[in-house]
Amino acid sequence: MNQPTLPNFRFSIPIQIRMSDLDPFAHVNNGSQAHFFDVGRSAYLEHIMQEKIDWGTLTMVLVHLEMDFMKPILIQDRVVCETSVYHVGNKSVKMIQSLRDLNTNEIKTLSKSVLAGYDRATFRSIEIPQKYKEAFYAFENLK
Repeated sequence: MNQPTLPNFRFSIPIQIRMSDLDPFAHVNNGSQAHFFDVGRSAYLEHIMQEKIDWGTLTMVLVHLEMDFMKPILIQDRVVCETSVYHVGNKSVKMIQSLRDLNTNEIKTLSKSVLAGYDRATFRSIEIPQKYKEAFYAFENLK
């Protein structure tokens, strides 16, 4: 499979692969990879907001996740999770992430996700708060 055209990722975080992440084939299992994307997404939000995120009050939730497994990730691979927001709407944000091997520069797994504005008190959809919109636009240089 050809490598997809990806954005110029402005944020990445190293991922530690543990023995418990491996499946019977000694590949990092799919559930662990979803967790790696959670780690990258969380660190990205804290980085662009320049503050620790209070997960009990965060007004966005993950509503969609898709992953393309392009090559197996092995325990000896040095992997980073790269994260970028490519679209900011009124009530949702679209994000792309990759798990990239630092030794080979290959994309091992690609993920697209959608975060939606969410009011935890009323369990209803809300607009993405302006402070997040401004941070996404500034960090990603979106128009």
